[in-house]
Amino acid sequence: MGGCTSKGKNKKNSFLLEVHEGHEMGINCMALSEDGSVIATGSEDKTARLWSAKTEYCECIGILKGHEEYINCIVIEDCYVVTGSADKTMRKWDVSTCECVLICRGHTSVIYRMICTGDFLFTSSYDRTARCWDFDNGECLRVFRGHKRGVYPLIFIPADDEEDLVDDHVDLDGGTDILITGSADSTARSWNFETGQCMKVFKGHTGAITCMATDNVGRVLFTGSTDNTVRSWNLIKAESMKIFEGHTASVICMQVVNKMMYTGSSDHTGRAWVTEFGDCTRVYKGHKHTVSVIKVRDGLVYTACGDGVARCYDAKSGSQKREFNGSTSSVSALQVVDGRLFTGSFDGCLRVWDATGIKEETLFGKEESKDKEMKENGQTKGGGIQDNQVDSNQNNNKIMIE
Repeated sequence: MGGCTSKGKNKKNSFLLEVHEGHEMGINCMALSEDGSVIATGSEDKTARLWSAKTEYCECIGILKGHEEYINCIVIEDCYVVTGSADKTMRKWDVSTCECVLICRGHTSVIYRMICTGDFLFTSSYDRTARCWDFDNGECLRVFRGHKRGVYPLIFIPADDEEDLVDDHVDLDGGTDILITGSADSTARSWNFETGQCMKVFKGHTGAITCMATDNVGRVLFTGSTDNTVRSWNLIKAESMKIFEGHTASVICMQVVNKMMYTGSSDHTGRAWVTEFGDCTRVYKGHKHTVSVIKVRDGLVYTACGDGVARCYDAKSGSQKREFNGSTSSVSALQVVDGRLFTGSFDGCLRVWDATGIKEETLFGKEESKDKEMKENGQTKGGGIQDNQVDSNQNNNKIMIE
């Protein structure tokens, strides 16, 4: 099942393994199943596709048709795929049959982002609201109103278990679950999940908030903005802590790993920052357009760029280790699975690349010791990120970040 596929390497793109031309229009989003065996892509062509990620050759194993407009966001949860679309609806699909089993209606404009906790789905929309839905029956349980412009990124922070609380961990709101939203109105807001009421407003940015993350325990919020800065906030008090300055254009994406934050920007760079001090320690150069995705895994930084190229850098040194050049349009999404890099681009193609051997190349001949610096940055001796913080949409096994 699926469109035209080519396999094998060539001299120009020596790391390119496969090209899958199933989608008729650009790929907007990509999700990976928990076990890493299935990749889902959502497209401008109003469809989603499922791909095998661990077979010898990647294969399209399902096509999800039903949306009336392009798909903006996608998640895989257990044996279901959920898609959010510009047709203002969210659809839930059975992976085994590719049948739509649920349609969630309520938003009055484009659905922009989505996260899933297992029991609940959260969506953000250009209609200035976020919504919470029951995962099983699709009922809209909460509407979070208050933003003055469209709502973009989402974070869900579950209440602390009583046995996990210690003296220096003050619970945010009496043990309730918290939703964090970022908006084009230049603010972020925290919401009481039980009541749907706004708890705090995070004011300080002068441009839209495009991306967010938290520290490991959900006590510090990081917000990236079109005002070219990242800010850190005390989540309890909504007080600004630090301003991360260095990018010269909009901050588009971020990931926080231990004590390091990684950002991508419209200024054609990626950057690494020490979260505690706000210092920029590395600049990942070479991009010729916006860095739209940044992903950290095993001491390597992968980026997707509007110039049609995905790149891999050594997180510690900042040196470029590999270039994945072959897309004819902007690369919009990427995932790393068992030594293979999967990229989706606006030319509609899913490409599979050889990502093996990069770490070995990075480590060879670089054993000079900087233990103190690496410990401060949450890195291992080999320059890698500690194993419990690699390539994840979550800072821990509870906090959910779109």
